[in-house]
Amino acid sequence: MLARLSIRDIVLIERLDIEFSKGLAVLTGETGAGKSILLDAFALALGGRGDASLVRHGAEQGQVTAVFDVPKNHPATAILAENGLEDTGEMILRRVQMADGRTRAFINDQAISVQTLKAVGAALVEIHGQHDERALVDAATHRRLLDAFAGLEKDVTALERLWETRRTANAALDEHRAGMERAAREADYLRHASDELKVLAPKDGEETQLAERRTVMMQGEKIAADLREAQDAVSGNHSPIASLSAAVRRLERRAANSPALVEPAVKAIDAAINALEEADQHLSAALAAADFDPLELERIEERLFSLRAASRKYSTPVDGLAALAAKYAADVALIDAGAEQLKKLEAAAHEADERYRASAAKLSAARAKAADKLNKAVNAELAPLKLERAKFMTQVESDEKAPGPEGFDRVEFWVQTNPGTKPGPLMKVASGGELSRFLLALKVVLSDRGSAPTLVFDEIDTGVGGAVADAIGARLARLASQVQVMAVTHAPQVAARADRHFLISKDALDKGKRVATRVNALAADHRREEIARMLAGAEITAEARAAAERLLKAATA
Repeated sequence: MLARLSIRDIVLIERLDIEFSKGLAVLTGETGAGKSILLDAFALALGGRGDASLVRHGAEQGQVTAVFDVPKNHPATAILAENGLEDTGEMILRRVQMADGRTRAFINDQAISVQTLKAVGAALVEIHGQHDERALVDAATHRRLLDAFAGLEKDVTALERLWETRRTANAALDEHRAGMERAAREADYLRHASDELKVLAPKDGEETQLAERRTVMMQGEKIAADLREAQDAVSGNHSPIASLSAAVRRLERRAANSPALVEPAVKAIDAAINALEEADQHLSAALAAADFDPLELERIEERLFSLRAASRKYSTPVDGLAALAAKYAADVALIDAGAEQLKKLEAAAHEADERYRASAAKLSAARAKAADKLNKAVNAELAPLKLERAKFMTQVESDEKAPGPEGFDRVEFWVQTNPGTKPGPLMKVASGGELSRFLLALKVVLSDRGSAPTLVFDEIDTGVGGAVADAIGARLARLASQVQVMAVTHAPQVAARADRHFLISKDALDKGKRVATRVNALAADHRREEIARMLAGAEITAEARAAAERLLKAATA
């Protein structure tokens, strides 16, 4: 429910803070005092359309803050969760209106979009008036209200799950059937391509590996001749190793006579012989590494040619041939085994459809039964509201060819305002005053289900008086036992039923140069005086005060 409303610099309101509580609160005041301004400001905080004209003259911006106490698991908390906002149990909706027309929206001091603010506001508050577009008269909501009245919300949730299962099953069936049709159109080509790629058996990364191996082999072929020539020079027929070894042996025989002269030369020649032998080993290893089978090179080149030819043929990179082969094989398998799979998917889709339709038909029957009960309940409220010749009707039209997540029913509230006249949609047939009273009767019946926690009625008693106004007040009071109700009224009979009474007035400021709207909570004596003013007009008489006292006593009796 609404706990507090704070308004800053909106039209004639400079600074206003109002505390609210449970029950029925009425706002009264003379015409032009600012009641509409108050509701416009409240609507702004709930996500209503912004307008630069709302900003008080001379101010750079206006601001409206509405604080709500929200029970756990209320639909508004789900909206917060969807938008990543924390639920603290208290929701603070704030809207800033700039003088240049821009607006900013906040929930719990976190910036959000106006659309999110509007969604949360709609879940927390309903505003009803004679010609108010915010009133709950949209036919799209009527099915939800009927379901709430009948307690069918869990059935609807279960049906939504069945709808999703049905949708998934049909999507799988459609996808498989489309795949089969596509594969059947290309069957011969697919079989040929699949067989060809199956024989080719391409592998991911194969082209790169083969190309690198071929490069190594071709480079090895060029260097092998030079390696063999070098090895022949080092260890072949013309190798100096034999000559050097003989020279070392001769020197070693002379070493005993002249060691100082011979030994350094012998060591150097030994080192040269060792170096030549090591070089021979390296050359042998290099020749072994460079050696290859010419047939292997031929096989590699043929493989690369086959892969690249297939790549050109199928307009696919070589590295994509393996995936293409798998796809073609799957398409061929779809042709071969698709008929059996199609039967299974058709059976699953049929079963899901049957379960959905059985549940939807059951829900439809429950809605039809609930519609009769709702009609009787609402019609029972009409006579005291001076609509005794009118008739309320809940139209439930079922079209199994147009199913949806909530079933195949279209629900719309219709009325017949007089016997013999043609019934029609509530919004089109009822006049402004009639519409307000129809909505009040409907909200009284739906007070404990399908209703926002705060309801606002804007002058729904316009054009009525006496017993009808008293009936409206009685129903607002009944409604307020279930939800928080605020009513802007000119009817003293309605004001007398209130739990809290707020007087809206205009005060002159700056020696009459400007005015400001004020809202005061009235105590008992002041409340009687205001009701007497509503009865008598400008001059309050003793008779008016007595009549006001009687209204107050009758309201609490």
